Amino acid sequence: MEYRPLTSRMPVALIVLVALLATGCQSVYYGAMEKMGTHKRDILVDRVEEGKEAQENAKAQFASAFEEFVAVSNVELGDLKSAYERLQDSFDRSEKRAKAVWDRIDSIKSVSKALFKEWEAELTQYSNQELRRASQDQMNQTKILYSKLIDAMEGAAHKMDPVLSAFRDQTLFLKHNLNAQAIAALNKTTLGMRSEVDSLIQQMSRSIEEANSFITKMRAGQ
Repeated sequence: MEYRPLTSRMPVALIVLVALLATGCQSVYYGAMEKMGTHKRDILVDRVEEGKEAQENAKAQFASAFEEFVAVSNVELGDLKSAYERLQDSFDRSEKRAKAVWDRIDSIKSVSKALFKEWEAELTQYSNQELRRASQDQMNQTKILYSKLIDAMEGAAHKMDPVLSAFRDQTLFLKHNLNAQAIAALNKTTLGMRSEVDSLIQQMSRSIEEANSFITKMRAGQ
């Protein structure tokens, strides 16, 4: 029997209903927060802060994981099994941190979409054209800041993928080959990964700086 994704087996009406419910939940959440005095702009800044923290955690974890892989070259043969277990644990943590980064990016994109949609609609409500133009200028500036931020965050996040793949390959190789040849092979490939890991760390540092700049400017009202 040919496998089909769940969505391809769901009635169209049900798919639409699920999408509407998901959108509705977000709308209800934003509405409830606004009634408590927390607007979408505030939620966006908070989520960028959370995204920055997720990237800081991922940056530290990837650097730590790389050192774990480098250290395997000095492991005694009798300790290879425990070394493999440490690497598997380190890889699992790296994968978890990477997922957290992408989840935070998605949450930032979700609230920013709602914010700019609301802002665009509210521009039409102005009767004073000078105030409308000032608000539109501010919105445009915010969009520019946001675009730079999300480009930096996604650029850094994408750089995690090849490093994660390399970590996965090495963990699997050690699992299947607990011997001296495995150590030699891993040592060679690990050293070859250094430039990718360094590039990832640098990109994440730039993304974190961009997030800090965005947060500072938004909290200062630009």
